[in-house]
Amino acid sequence: MTGGKLRYKQPGMTDPVSSIRNLGPAFEESCARAGIHSAQELRDLGADAAYEKLLQNGQRPHFIGYYVLVMGLQGRPWNDCKGEEKKALRVKFDAIKARAHDTGRSEFERMMNLIGVREA
Repeated sequence: MTGGKLRYKQPGMTDPVSSIRNLGPAFEESCARAGIHSAQELRDLGADAAYEKLLQNGQRPHFIGYYVLVMGLQGRPWNDCKGEEKKALRVKFDAIKARAHDTGRSEFERMMNLIGVREA
């Protein structure tokens, strides 16, 4: 209460990533390393762009992690992903992984890119 008036926090604006269903502290930490610091930022990016950003920042690709994120952003339990929906998400995951995860790049190169050293 401020000055006799109740102030309501708009949901999601400063809520932590872990406030989203299915997403815990480890995922929240990965998001922070990728520059995603709130549930709203994650929602605004959407599952595909957020997951691509995670991969670009060193997160190892894992299909279950991707579809847990998708389900969480939809407010659904992680194990709700089945059948044709799961197959379609696998296709999207493979495309994101192909774009964002360079298996030929060393950890050293990735760190150099993170701090701003550019390839010639």
